[in-house]
Amino acid sequence: MNIKAILLGSAAALAAVSGAQAADAIVAAAPEPAEYVRVCDAFGTGYFYIPGTETCLKISGYVRAQVDYSSRDGGRNWNAKTRGLVTFNAKNDSEIGTIGSTITVRAWQGGSTTGLNNAANDTNSVELDEAFITAGGFMVGSFYNYWDTGLSGETDALGSNRLNSIAYNYKSDTFFAGIAVDELNGFSGTDSSVSNTSAFVKSYNRDNSVGIEGQVGASFGPATVTLLGGYDFVAQEGAVRGIASVVAGPGTFSIAGVYASGVNAYYDASKWSVAAEYAAKITDKLTLTPGIQYFADTQVDARGNFGGRDITRAGLTVDYKIASGLTTKVSAQYQDKTATGASDVWTGFVRLQRSF
Repeated sequence: MNIKAILLGSAAALAAVSGAQAADAIVAAAPEPAEYVRVCDAFGTGYFYIPGTETCLKISGYVRAQVDYSSRDGGRNWNAKTRGLVTFNAKNDSEIGTIGSTITVRAWQGGSTTGLNNAANDTNSVELDEAFITAGGFMVGSFYNYWDTGLSGETDALGSNRLNSIAYNYKSDTFFAGIAVDELNGFSGTDSSVSNTSAFVKSYNRDNSVGIEGQVGASFGPATVTLLGGYDFVAQEGAVRGIASVVAGPGTFSIAGVYASGVNAYYDASKWSVAAEYAAKITDKLTLTPGIQYFADTQVDARGNFGGRDITRAGLTVDYKIASGLTTKVSAQYQDKTATGASDVWTGFVRLQRSF
């Protein structure tokens, strides 16, 4: 073997080894670009895009620490409790307009004082507060109905329900209206602090347990007027309610009136009632709201008709903004009679709430 052959063989071997090493070389992949949360300002403040989607999400809620008081005998007069609430709002644009969904979960930890109906039940619970879908003015799911919107203080009792419903709502700059069909299955009453409905028994656990409600309202400069009505097809009774508010001086004066033909799922506190309050904004942080309400015919017979005693309630609510996101509320309420006949009862609470 000559020198030329040896050199050529060595060169071929080195080329083969180099090729094998080049084929086996590991090249690090370029890192994927990080997808940061983007602010979504299409639906208001607080929304952000869920990564990888065109859906905007807003998370809000509060933590509330509260001490309740009741002068009623027969149980606890003082009691501390804490509530936590979280709401998830999701929205996106679509070919039919904005589609939204809301889920609210809340929980109480703690018991309760002896109430105006002489009940002192523990309230340790976790519950689905609301869950509903909105699209093109329609609203379907479980949510607080039109009757839940009362006066701003803590004195009035003007009806409140959380029902499975389907509703259609319209709103312009000055006018708003809505209609809802409600399932009343499992309904258990609206206000036991005033009326005594123990003599009246009505089953809502049937397939035809349905109600309908509607409202219309308008704003005229400093004044807002709302008219609301509801009809319970199980009880075959209904109720109507009107609320008017006007900005006057340093605050807002509001008056409300409600009438019920008989006990029904929308209002069962009394035959008729009137309420008034004045929410006085003393400073940017302090608001004082005195209120009063008169309930006529609060006793209920076996047929669901109202009669009997009248009741008056009056009180004061104090709201104070301690700092951004931190508020306190103090309520003191007097009622001359209760649903079960007790007289001169004081109730109230002291509350600290951190909202986000």
